Amino acid sequence: MYDDAFLSRLENRLREALPGWGLAPDAPLRLLTISENATFLAEDDSGAPVVFRVHRPDYHRRDEIRSELAWVEALRANGVAATPEPLRMKNGDLLGGFDDGGHWRNVAAFEFMSGREPEPGSDLAPWFRALGKITAGLHQHARGWRPAAGFARKTWDFDAMLGDRPLWGDWRHGLGLDAQGHAVLERAANVLKSRVSAYGASADRFGLIHADLRLANLLVDGDRLGVIDFDDCGFSWFLYDFAAAVSFMEHEPFIPELEDAWLSGYASVAPVSAEDRAMMPTFLLLRRILLTAWVASRSETPTAQAMGIPYTHGSVELAERYLTAEG
Repeated sequence: MYDDAFLSRLENRLREALPGWGLAPDAPLRLLTISENATFLAEDDSGAPVVFRVHRPDYHRRDEIRSELAWVEALRANGVAATPEPLRMKNGDLLGGFDDGGHWRNVAAFEFMSGREPEPGSDLAPWFRALGKITAGLHQHARGWRPAAGFARKTWDFDAMLGDRPLWGDWRHGLGLDAQGHAVLERAANVLKSRVSAYGASADRFGLIHADLRLANLLVDGDRLGVIDFDDCGFSWFLYDFAAAVSFMEHEPFIPELEDAWLSGYASVAPVSAEDRAMMPTFLLLRRILLTAWVASRSETPTAQAMGIPYTHGSVELAERYLTAEG
């Protein structure tokens, strides 16, 4: 999808929409990232930089995007986390868009947040302690928040990840997945399904979460840890947020250290039971196999291309270790 011609067309259409936010169509505009969506940075002499997120078609409905932005506004209003402000259009709307050859593309705008993505490694532990604390705060807010009628976000349960209605594609289509690897992941998926079913989805364990707190969505500036991109927020297991935080580096030897730091930070805000802690390997592998499907279904994105076939092979290795450890 995101080839040069497509991106050029998106940029031109976005330029036509810029006046809706009070920016000139010829404002400097550059592509920041391509993942699920395409993100652009607009810089205008009249004000601060603005980040525009052009949504992938046929993924989130408009009411789902509005619901995401409503939660972000509520989090900001309550000082729960440092996260960019969603910017309203001149007409007061939080969500704009443009026609792209007969297909509507939703667009949301955010204030620019300074900072850098944390570097992978064991020295991430202090940041993961802070992230655990922030994540627990998000969850505490979600438990007590009463959104307006019509709030709608996707539910990231087993069926939506690895089951009958996979939102990011079927893991069986993983790049380079052979028959032996398929058999290993099939066995692992069955165990994961059994584990999460037994753990349950009661209100103290399952609710509204960020669901994508990976390094690319964290911004460090001094001693501040900022959280961005709530595009995948939805209803899932609270402790799944740790698994999302170590996305694409689940195999690294420093992950146990990061898990300990994250749980320490989390437990300083909200209780974590022994049963919760025992589920951490299950959530980690659940996320890993889900991302194996994402890499295959989003193979045109730079992140997926960087992972490629080796990521699938690594998923099989992690699944084998999990099956051995979990019996």
